[in-house]
Amino acid sequence: MTGYGSLAARWDAAMMPTYGTPPVALARGEGCRVWDVDGREYLDLLAGIAVSSLGHAHPALVEAVCRQVGTLAHTSNLAMHEPGVRLAERLLALLGGDGRVFLCNDGATANEAAYKLSRRHGRLLDPAGGRLEIVAAEGGFHGRSLGALSITGTPAKREPFEPLPGPVRFVPYGDAAALRAAVTERTAAVFLEPTLGEGGIVPPPPGYLRAARAACDAAGALLVLDEVQGGVGRTGEWFGHQREGIRPDVVTLAKGLGGGLPVGACVGLGPAGRLFRQGDHGTTFGGNPVACAAALAVLDTIERDGLLRHVTEVGARLSSGLRAIDHPLLSGVRGSGLWLALVLARPVAGAVEAAAREAGFLVNAVQPDAVRLAPPLILSAADAEQVVRALPDILGRAERAAVVTAGAPGAAEIGGGRSSHSDGRAP
Repeated sequence: MTGYGSLAARWDAAMMPTYGTPPVALARGEGCRVWDVDGREYLDLLAGIAVSSLGHAHPALVEAVCRQVGTLAHTSNLAMHEPGVRLAERLLALLGGDGRVFLCNDGATANEAAYKLSRRHGRLLDPAGGRLEIVAAEGGFHGRSLGALSITGTPAKREPFEPLPGPVRFVPYGDAAALRAAVTERTAAVFLEPTLGEGGIVPPPPGYLRAARAACDAAGALLVLDEVQGGVGRTGEWFGHQREGIRPDVVTLAKGLGGGLPVGACVGLGPAGRLFRQGDHGTTFGGNPVACAAALAVLDTIERDGLLRHVTEVGARLSSGLRAIDHPLLSGVRGSGLWLALVLARPVAGAVEAAAREAGFLVNAVQPDAVRLAPPLILSAADAEQVVRALPDILGRAERAAVVTAGAPGAAEIGGGRSSHSDGRAP
């Protein structure tokens, strides 16, 4: 039995089947490349779902984590520590305003904190409880815990676990008129992703976030922006909403913030930062010194190495190269920076993911007709060219595999459906 086969058998015997059996078992990584347990090399175009922002084994991250874990690894929330205070100060400076930060473990817990802030805001506006409704987007994703799941706009994810917290009202993503109509005197907050992540890397139309800001202002509701997947430089800006020049009330962060270490943040700006009272919320592990040291190393490296400009330039080069490919299966490319989706003419994303892996590239079938690319922010121009050169053959392999799958007895869907390796925040 191979290294993969042996580990997969042990996985199946020990792990809950929430992800299925992953098709690859990784052993180590360096830069933008990883190696599996059988020694095969891959160009990592997923970065652990937009997490490994500096790639793998980056010296700055290794040094910061080793130094901190050798000094002070944990304090709980009963003591303060320098890395946590520095990280909060740094995030507020990057977001450009007065506010307060709650440090947590991941994106789901950041959104849970934001949900509780919204409840507090609604109760202050109407102590009788008539101002607790959340408006969220169809196709949006905010996590797997019950509160975050309740505002996730995918019925298939929510329905097995209902009843969920509410009330929640869903509107089509990108439809400013529908959003304005939904935000009323009953609305506590609007939760949006500046670009849909798990929904397939779907940017909003120009002006949509400004319309959301105006609707919230008119109704006195909070605007909460989930930057968990698209923040911390992934689009070529520190945060995706900065492209529209708006100021949200609450921003949630995680994923790329820690570069591989588990850290998240719920940032309340202006009055929203002062909604929580002592004892309203807490966490044992959130914002521990090691995770905060990692996050500071990520932010320092992005700034020192000019990675925002790098992401913009290499992302544009990758995007234009992909768009120039003439293949019947490729109908378009969405996204910005190093956060892109290959839009397919047929729902065969699973077959494309498998063909790419066979060719030595790790990608993700985020939707049946969309393949996600979210590589480390250090992806080189040469790496991008390698992807562009390889994609036509990958698409050809996927087409052939999809034809075979379609003809197999009992085949229900060509090329597979939703990948089992979609974002599982706080499963």
